[in-house]
Formats: sequence, C-alpha cells, structure tokens
Amino acid sequence: MIDSSVFQGKTAAYYTLGCKLNFSETSTFGRMLQEMGVRTAQKGEKADLVLVNTCSVTEVADRKCRQAIHRLVRQHPGAFVVVTGCYAQLEADEVAAIDGVCLVLGSDEKARLLQFLSEEWSASSVEESTRLTPRYTTKTKDIKSFAPSCSRGNRTRYFLKVQDGCDYFCTYCTIPYARGFSRNPTIASLVKQAEEAASEGGKEIVLTGVNIGDFGKTTGEQFLDLVKALDGVGGISRYRISSLEPDLCSDELIAYCAESRAFMPHFHIPLQSGSDSVLKLMHRHYDRQLFADKILLIKEFMPDAFIGVDVMVGCRGETSEYFEETFELLQSLPVSQLHVFPYSERPGTSALSIPLVVPEKEKKIRSKRLLELSDQKTEAFYAAHIGQEAEVLFERSTRGRAMHGFTRNYIRVELSAADARPEYDNQLMRVRLGSFNHDKSALKALLNEK
Repeated sequence: MIDSSVFQGKTAAYYTLGCKLNFSETSTFGRMLQEMGVRTAQKGEKADLVLVNTCSVTEVADRKCRQAIHRLVRQHPGAFVVVTGCYAQLEADEVAAIDGVCLVLGSDEKARLLQFLSEEWSASSVEESTRLTPRYTTKTKDIKSFAPSCSRGNRTRYFLKVQDGCDYFCTYCTIPYARGFSRNPTIASLVKQAEEAASEGGKEIVLTGVNIGDFGKTTGEQFLDLVKALDGVGGISRYRISSLEPDLCSDELIAYCAESRAFMPHFHIPLQSGSDSVLKLMHRHYDRQLFADKILLIKEFMPDAFIGVDVMVGCRGETSEYFEETFELLQSLPVSQLHVFPYSERPGTSALSIPLVVPEKEKKIRSKRLLELSDQKTEAFYAAHIGQEAEVLFERSTRGRAMHGFTRNYIRVELSAADARPEYDNQLMRVRLGSFNHDKSALKALLNEK
C-alpha cells in the first residue's frame, strides 16, 4: 500500500549514467514521482530525494558512478539517496557502504521504487532515528520484473523501452548479470504507450532495450510484428531502433523498414570486432561476413541510410593482425559512424581466462585510428547531402542560441540563433542542407532558400 501523502511537497534530483535505456528509465521514475506530488529540484536547490541510475559497462563507468554518488551526497545533505541501475545490481555491498546512500535497488526491485519510498518515508516520519540503510538486490536468475518506460524527460524524442535483459553472455560483458535474462511486455501494451506519447504531442520515438531484436521471448511475439504494429500508430511520424544485433536484424525487417511509413533509414548495428577469431573468443553469434552482408543489404534497400556501428578495441586475444582485420572491414563498408570502446576488464567475466592482454598504450593507438576513420566516414556522409532538401525535427534550445535537430537519416542540422524560434521546437520542417557548421558537428539549415 503506497501512502501518497508522504510524497507531497518533496523535491527530487536525478542523475543518470550510461545508455539510452537508463535515461528512459530515469525519465519514467521522474514522471511517476511527479504524479505523486514530487517536484524536480531546481539547479542549486537542495533536494529531499536523490535518485542515481548507474552504469557498469566498464571499470571507468564504475568509477564515475562512485564519484557521482559522493558528489550528489555532498550537494544534497540530508537527502534520501537511492541508487539503482547496473552498478547497484552488481556491486550492492560496495554501493551501500558509501556514506549517505539510503537505498540500493537492484534490477528486479526498481519497478517498486514508489513502494519502497512510501515504506521508508512513512517509517522515518514516525521515528527518524530508527531508520536503517536497507538494500534490495536479487540474483540474476530471479530478475523477472519488467519496468515499463516511455518518456522524453527534457528531450523532444520519446524513448520506449520494448525489452530488457540478455541471454547472450558474451565473454566480456556483465549486462546479463546486471539486468537478468531477456524479457519483454506485449505488443498491445507498447502500442498503447506509443499512442499515449502521440496524444502528448510526441512525434518521434526511439525503441530502446538491451537486446531489442530478441523481443518476444516472454510473450511469444516477434520483433517484426512489433515494428508493424507501431508503424500503424497515428501521430507518431518517426521511429528509430536504438541498437540491433546483426544476427537478429532480419532481411524481412530491413525490407519492411525501407517501405514503412515511419521507421527511419537509420540503423545501429554492433560489430565489436571484424575478426572472426576475436568474435569466437567473444562468443558473438555471427561472423564478419554476416555483418557485412547486413550492412550492404541495408544500403541496397535504403541508399541514404545512416549506419552506426559499435566496435571494441584491445579485448583479450586481439592481436595486431586481428585488429587490422577489423580496421580493413570497417574501412571497406559504407557505415556512417563508429562508436569505439576500449576493452575494460570486468570481474567475473570469462574473458579473463583469455591469455593475451593488450597494453593500454596499444588500446589508445587502435582507438585513435578507428575514431579518425569514423570522423572521415561521418564527414563524407554529411558532405554527400549538402544542397539537398530534408525534413528536420527540431529540438528546444536556450534563447539566443542555435537550434538543432535531425533529418530522417540522422544528419545533425543546426539552425542559426538568428533564424531559431521557440515555436520550431518539436516541429518537422523542410530545410535545405547547407555547409558544415564551425566544428563540423552539423550541417547548417537554410530556410527560404537563404
């Protein structure tokens, strides 16, 4: 039983680390608390509640989480500090030992955030001095709940969580331990959330999850059926799929997206390594040829598609020859951008048994080469569209500053401060794509043939 009275008049501060899925979940937490009467604290205001949603994809991520928690405890003295997310699930004891942390919620418990807060605040109002520091986490096999999430926070785009967890257990990854096995809600429930987003004025939705293509494990449905159902939701003009494993990106899905009403010519396909030997060490479910075939098929159906790629460098077992195989494959393919991640040792992963360790200096050299290749490919992709007309969904900007938005195929566009208007926020507008902006992060939007 949730006592809504204990929420009234309280303020909350939120801090998120990690992936789009985490940001989506934090935004949903904020909405839930707002509906209970909790106001978001203004900048510089001390909050009654601090919620930290953590990431644990690398050792650096763990360190950033600890630093953020310490900083927020100092900034909000006396606040009730809740820590959730992957780091909280994997290192509950470590997080609970941080001075000022009041509640640690694992992956199965975070769906019951309001219940836990109601219990804690009701108890503390009776006798503040007896309040303890509880911890709630579960074992991986027992993580079964699914916390729905479709929210935009401070963004124009909505983020719809369609799936959680992963069954793959790649040798370098802790996500299955942090988020549990693959699970999902029904297509009908997701369509309803998309309809609600449309009723609120939403025009673009990003589908998020841990392993989206695995959708259907819980309900016996198929990801392609979800895509078709969402495509029929009136009012939503754009959908983007945040990340899709190459072995789960079916030819049928690619063909459907090419002809669909609202699914954009924009894909994000993780590669991790372009060496078959390394892919085997990683326990990935595809080889380099399958990956290349998917990229070329996307381009065959959608020549202007933007394709982002995740690639990991310096993992155990990656010799210099294996890295060159990755570099040459990516150089040869029509991808648009690379998201480069140096390998990080994660406790408890089977990758630690692979003998060859790549020195940190060599990881940096390999990362630099791939990042330079990424810059070249992104710049070439953008340059090929200069002079064309495009539809852009603009996002709110600070008064007196340029507005930004994205084309259907994910080219970032900048509208000068002189041309920007508040009423352009969340509006789809036709513009002509001009030259690069000052740092080549966007193309300039030209209105009325300027």
